[in-house]
Amino acid sequence: MQDDRLRDGDLRSLTDGEWLQRLEAIGEDAGYFAPLGPMHSAMFLDDSATLLVTFDTVKGIRQSQPSQLPLGYLIAKSRRWSHLGLIARHNTWFRDRSVYGFFDRLIEDAFFEDFDQVVFYGAGMCGYAAAAFSVAAPGATVILVQPQATLDPRIAGWDPRFTEMRRTSFTDRYGFAPDMTEGAGPVYVIYDPEQSLDAMHAALFARSYSTLLPCPNLGRDIAGSLDGMRILPSILTAAGTGAFDERLFWTFYRSRRNHLPYLRALMARLDRDARPYLNALLCNNVTQRLDAPDFARRLTEVEADLVRAGLPFPPLTTA
Repeated sequence: MQDDRLRDGDLRSLTDGEWLQRLEAIGEDAGYFAPLGPMHSAMFLDDSATLLVTFDTVKGIRQSQPSQLPLGYLIAKSRRWSHLGLIARHNTWFRDRSVYGFFDRLIEDAFFEDFDQVVFYGAGMCGYAAAAFSVAAPGATVILVQPQATLDPRIAGWDPRFTEMRRTSFTDRYGFAPDMTEGAGPVYVIYDPEQSLDAMHAALFARSYSTLLPCPNLGRDIAGSLDGMRILPSILTAAGTGAFDERLFWTFYRSRRNHLPYLRALMARLDRDARPYLNALLCNNVTQRLDAPDFARRLTEVEADLVRAGLPFPPLTTA
């Protein structure tokens, strides 16, 4: 049965071990698949002079991608680009000598010099790794979503979220991620300034070549939100063509106006801040444009509250 499922490509039904076997078969057909010790793997799609380098976890891929394949691989394959995907079995922050050695070999072989355009991408733990290993490809564009700068307690002891990593060294090779971006091209850091720990890490990336992109109300899963808005592939595609910049990001980010999870977070924020009039404007706008009965209900409640409070409230009828 296992062989049939592997052959038929029914990736959702596989165990993680079986899934990695299937990914290995796909990688070997496309370029190569290399285990990097017991905890990490590298998958390479060899196609063109544009290279997208991504960092993922097994859990992240399997939970977020209906295809059960890395987003970077799907984007690269659709664009006929090359793709190098690093995959961790668990939350390791890619702090592993096997991973260091892999990038050392790429540097020694001048691997990245074969490409005209290189993009590094990762989110959270994988954003840390994308920044840390971007040092291997000077001039690369680096897209980071709520990355950690380090988990060294001497620098980031204020972050209590990842105590299991306190004994892992972040001071040896490929260590402090912001310093590792020094030779990169443009670096973009996407984060929610209201998530204080993420914002503190983002501040450590502030450099003359870095652009911080604060996105309030996106919460703790910014990559998921950007993917839900269907703009994450657009961001990475634009970066691969050399067209991505701050102005284009904000153009893409207007999609949040149609993303109900973001709009619900904004509605809840206005409730917490006791801004009923602004909340009425928001709920009216959303109700006029989208099928959102919860916003219609909240609009009725806010209107009634304003009337009871005797506040002036012109009728809202258009978006």
